[in-house]
Amino acid sequence: MKNKSNTAPLSFREKVGYGLGDMASNFYMGFFGLFLLYYYTDVFGISPSAAATMLLVTKIVDAISDPAMGLIADRTSSRWGRYRPYLLWVAIPYALLGYLLFLGPDFSATGKLIYAYVTYTLVMLAYTAINVPYSALLAVISPVSEERTKATQFRFVFASLGTLCVGAFATPLVHLLGGDDELLGFRLTIILFAVLSVLVFWITFATTRERVTPVKHDSSIRDDFSALLQNRSWVILVMTGILVVIGLIARFASIVFYLKYYLGEDGSRSFLIFDATAILTSCGLIGQLIGALMTPMLARRFEKHHLVIVMNLFHAVLLGVCYVIPREEFALITVVHSFGVMTFGVIITLLFSMYTDCAEYGEWKTGKQTAGLTVSASMFSLKFGSAVGGALPGFMLAWYGFVANEAQSEQALSGIRLMFNALPAVFFLAGGLLMVFYRIDKAAIAIVERDLHQRRSGV
Repeated sequence: MKNKSNTAPLSFREKVGYGLGDMASNFYMGFFGLFLLYYYTDVFGISPSAAATMLLVTKIVDAISDPAMGLIADRTSSRWGRYRPYLLWVAIPYALLGYLLFLGPDFSATGKLIYAYVTYTLVMLAYTAINVPYSALLAVISPVSEERTKATQFRFVFASLGTLCVGAFATPLVHLLGGDDELLGFRLTIILFAVLSVLVFWITFATTRERVTPVKHDSSIRDDFSALLQNRSWVILVMTGILVVIGLIARFASIVFYLKYYLGEDGSRSFLIFDATAILTSCGLIGQLIGALMTPMLARRFEKHHLVIVMNLFHAVLLGVCYVIPREEFALITVVHSFGVMTFGVIITLLFSMYTDCAEYGEWKTGKQTAGLTVSASMFSLKFGSAVGGALPGFMLAWYGFVANEAQSEQALSGIRLMFNALPAVFFLAGGLLMVFYRIDKAAIAIVERDLHQRRSGV
């Protein structure tokens, strides 16, 4: 049975609805990226090296669960489509498991570490079960690359807003709700973000539609993986995604340590209800929001992969500049940090648009529609990048002799400074250089869209 493709522009309502799904994800993932390492070391009482090792070891599960979820989603059939049902079904388990992550039971040192392994693994499984289908939904929301780029823009605008909400209000809420009990503050704050996540995921479910209906999926798992690995540009994109996410998360996971120990910020209010952590994080995420808003305009004028190269290299240069700024110049640090994260807003918006370009290119080349597998494997790269980016600062803290909640040695302060600036710069530089080998350009996408439209409409 041939497919009918709806090439009409997506409505503003649907683009907003789709974008809200990543806001829901980032109420948690933004929280984890910014505060999880700090929570484990300074609040829950796990050593930096143990926490870092846990973040990496648990990715073994993701190596199986992410592609498995993509295969499951590609083979799902329901009255709501292939990918949308998971937004409805998984939202509540996802929210509950996120709360358990910050429950902070008073166990022994070994018990705390086991609890961290179990709860972090479970919440990442729930994230996989809801976010892989959500990401794959982009490939079937419209058959037109330009419309998918617009939807991707909305996605990362709202992703930025979600992380911005976390960055701006998490530490004030922790202090407000917990008082002197930081553990209680984290526990109560995550409840608020959990409830919001459920409601927003359900809005995404209600406002989006699947328009590209592929033929019945009857190929084998081996064939699907084989088709995916034939797509050289997808492989390059995945590797680049890993590198840039490592760079960003390494920097964000370092913010609290950099401010608390290197700049000497004590968590007191600097502006209204906001402390230095909220200010630096929020300004950076406003930059990311601006970058996401700029992306469609830039993508119309330039090749996507050329933009990714330039933005990565520019970000690396800005990190080098930030490294030499004196610690007394907090305002200048904030400005440079914000411009750096703005470039990431462009990069990440383009990457997810390019993932769906790769999915369509793969279907055009092999005849197999594997959007779920394509995006799920890509999502694993980002989750792996997030885990490595969160773990590397933990290993650096241990290497340089960091001791939680104590005055730090000059060696430890040097390590904190390096992990905030130099370490991320290396990964952004590598990501920019790798994109030189990406090959799917505007001309190729135009041919792919034309041919796929003819196939799907039976022309």
